[in-house]
Amino acid sequence: MAKNNATGGTVKVRLVRGLAGSQARHRLSVRALGLNKLNDVRELKDSPQVRGLINKVHYLVRVEE
Repeated sequence: MAKNNATGGTVKVRLVRGLAGSQARHRLSVRALGLNKLNDVRELKDSPQVRGLINKVHYLVRVEE
């Protein structure tokens, strides 16, 4: 887990699995990351809060740094 990468401390997150069958709290975490549809990509500031959300739903998202 890099603190600062070449893009100025951001991390790209892609939703790679559908939300059907996942826990309601995990669906809320995905929405908090700004991901709505399959293959949505968001570039977010790399912070402990964002990393915590990513770790919670690690089986639904892919980190593209």
